[in-house]
Amino acid sequence: MTAGSGKTIADAVQWATQSLEGGESPAVDARVLVCHVMDCQQSYLYTWPEKLLSDAQFSALAELVAKRQQGYPVAYLVGKRGFWELELNCNPSTLIPRPETELLVETALALPLAETANVCDLGTGTGAIALALASEQPGWTVTGVDRIPQAIELAKSNAALNGLAGLNWLESHWFSALHPDQHFDLIVTNPPYVESSSPYLHEGDVRFEPHSALTAGEDGLDDIRLIIAQSPAYLSNGGWLLIEHGYTQHQAINALLREHGFTQCRGVKDLNGLDRITMGQCTA
Repeated sequence: MTAGSGKTIADAVQWATQSLEGGESPAVDARVLVCHVMDCQQSYLYTWPEKLLSDAQFSALAELVAKRQQGYPVAYLVGKRGFWELELNCNPSTLIPRPETELLVETALALPLAETANVCDLGTGTGAIALALASEQPGWTVTGVDRIPQAIELAKSNAALNGLAGLNWLESHWFSALHPDQHFDLIVTNPPYVESSSPYLHEGDVRFEPHSALTAGEDGLDDIRLIIAQSPAYLSNGGWLLIEHGYTQHQAINALLREHGFTQCRGVKDLNGLDRITMGQCTA
């Protein structure tokens, strides 16, 4: 198919789907890319399948499909991704928010915290976790920290995009820039946890994501060890630490929590029955 007039939305979706055949989700990707060039919602594709694309729109679609064929993440191509009830801007300075991380939000919201709880999201990236929590608990004081300045700017823009004011954003390598007197009722984190030699790093979208946000040493636990060791100094009495991690790491993380005095340590399973979150409570 050559770029040009006479190509309908239905034609474009079919062509893009066929072009992306063999990828992770060709039909879904095709619809997202067509919506992007048409600047429309997906419902529009079904309502107006005979709507014609302009030359410029189809040319733009062809460029995006070519990049997607090379493996470039859709979220980076269109610059956004849905998470929780939010729409978030994305760029290559941060990881792409993933649906499985919503389990971390659900787990945090289920804790018996005060309506005025003080909460910290370590390694906030796009701000996804911090913003989701703030959207559900407007009385919480939420702080998002990240060591990447571009990530902090992105999180701030996502807060504005979703009409969420009052969050605190801080450039910090984990706890490095936090005041020693600052204490939180909840620290939540989705830190790097992939083993540095993992073949996963050469598959799918992660090939294009910043590896510094993915890998943490030979066993993937370097950053988690630091977070667990330093968290008690920043948690209030009875405060919780919630960590998202790889499905094989629960036992090691559970042991680390207990070694540093955490109680009520337990794992939370995802929809596949795998432990993807480990949590513990800090008690004096």
